[in-house]
Amino acid sequence: MRRETLALGAAAVTGVQVGAALVASRFVIHDIGPASLAFLRYLIAILCLVPFLIAAGRVRFAPRDLLVVMGLGIVQFGILIALLNLGLQFISSTRAALLFSTLPLMTMIAAALLGCERLTGAKSAGVILTVIGVAIALGERLVTESGASDGLGAVLVLAAALCGAVSSIFYRPYLSRYPTLPVGASAMLASVVFLAGPASLEGLFTEGTGLDQHGWLIVLLIGLSSGIGYVLWLWALKHTTPTRVTVFLSLSPVTASLLGGLVLDEPFTLGVLLGLAGVVGGLWLATRTGASETL
Repeated sequence: MRRETLALGAAAVTGVQVGAALVASRFVIHDIGPASLAFLRYLIAILCLVPFLIAAGRVRFAPRDLLVVMGLGIVQFGILIALLNLGLQFISSTRAALLFSTLPLMTMIAAALLGCERLTGAKSAGVILTVIGVAIALGERLVTESGASDGLGAVLVLAAALCGAVSSIFYRPYLSRYPTLPVGASAMLASVVFLAGPASLEGLFTEGTGLDQHGWLIVLLIGLSSGIGYVLWLWALKHTTPTRVTVFLSLSPVTASLLGGLVLDEPFTLGVLLGLAGVVGGLWLATRTGASETL
């Protein structure tokens, strides 16, 4: 029981880390390309995992399994983060975190469509409530400001969340065959190799970035927190159910709202507040029964 409590605490820390990383990314995104930021983020993160990998020992993957894991890593850490960073060029970190926090519900829906999980009445109600919350949060700004860029940013962030939802489902059989840390590290390393291409097109290796010393410090902190957060996330998944872990992503918009207001002077409006309430309420309703119902 105590270990599960610690696991939920680790999941909560990860939820806060996601929101803080969104705000930090928003702070530097106009000085560095989205793919370049993603590349540096996970290059630093994979370096953070090296001591844990050494301690875990060598793991032999079947070649076919390793290829699939690497492909999932490109989707989860490469395409997902690149889409998220690109979306942050158009919308605030608060709204980005609000949209991205629908990932657990997307996971539930995708799992149900794929026949992996039963979508109960409570989960369905949670989905509807979350969609309403997102619509309120976006609708307020789309009406009051130019809607084109906000709409594009929303689509990009939702696409990033969908990448995370789908990849999390397809990871399941490989996490049952191999230890979680080597699987995650292999996936992350593949994404770094993949992101090197888009980052080079942005001129990362030839022209550098527009980051000053302060900006580089922020990128370093984003990478370090991502590596530590990922280890905590894996540890939480090992000691409690995925549903109970992913629900703590609802802390990311809370964190992004508070930090966005303090650091970036982003307004915490009534629409954001109502949308946040809808997302958190929907996540609670959809996951209040605890563990997922599998088929």
